[in-house]
Amino acid sequence: MRIGLLGAGPWARQVHAPAIAAHPRWSAAGVWARRPEAAAGIAAVSGGPVHASVEDLLDACDAVAFAVPPAVQAELLERVVAAGKHVVLEKPLAADLTAAERAAAAVAASGVRSATMLTLRFDPAIRAWLDAVPAGAGGPGTTATARWLSGALLGGPFAASSWRAEHGALLDVGPHVVDLLDAALGPVVDVDHAHRDEPDLWRIGLVHDGGARSSVVLSLRVPVDPTEFEVALVGGLGEDGRGRYVLDRRPADAVACFGALLDDLADAIASGADLPVDAARALHLQRVIDRIVRGVG
Repeated sequence: MRIGLLGAGPWARQVHAPAIAAHPRWSAAGVWARRPEAAAGIAAVSGGPVHASVEDLLDACDAVAFAVPPAVQAELLERVVAAGKHVVLEKPLAADLTAAERAAAAVAASGVRSATMLTLRFDPAIRAWLDAVPAGAGGPGTTATARWLSGALLGGPFAASSWRAEHGALLDVGPHVVDLLDAALGPVVDVDHAHRDEPDLWRIGLVHDGGARSSVVLSLRVPVDPTEFEVALVGGLGEDGRGRYVLDRRPADAVACFGALLDDLADAIASGADLPVDAARALHLQRVIDRIVRGVG
């Protein structure tokens, strides 16, 4: 199958392009970006031509991977799925909830398969951690904590991203963290509290449908290296009810995670099944993020 790439930012250069180039089940259909010179740099890695228009790219591919800001993704997505192309979506799905709902509805109506770049879900160690969490862990006896603290927005390629600079950690890494807690403990149904302090420090309390509660601390403007990352589930777990499940590492190889995502997408296209990280999942996460933003005190 042929996959095209929309966008030419740092994630496209570091992750999308090398993963597409190396993947045995997908061939590169080329790149389109608003800056042709940037697209040429990405195409030199991924393979395939630089396309003069989105329509030219769509004519050349079976699927499209988005590597663009949320507002641009929502703007282009309806055209892409209306052309019958399967999609790899960035998170967040759109710049706001209204646009995200419209985007998810377009994907559902088109019948294409979709996958969201929740790359942590495609790491073998993280999949094993989620599999090890016992059924029923989301009951009222369980407490979870999560933290993601880094200096990614203090300098480097991602600091120049305008939407990341504006919205900070919540829209960038927040979907990853909420997704892991949601997958481990059951759907998030409420936001107990939400605070944002400078510099870009978020403190959030979540309520899960089974009664479990989780607390989250996020920032991408803390001068720390390497990144502080941990998700810990405590209490009410296992046969003795006193289990502790800790995840303290992020994937070391995002390219490999994206390669695993492409494998799962190819399987989903062949079977007609939906992926657990599809556009509907991205919309659920955006609804949680929206509630956090509206609840900031």
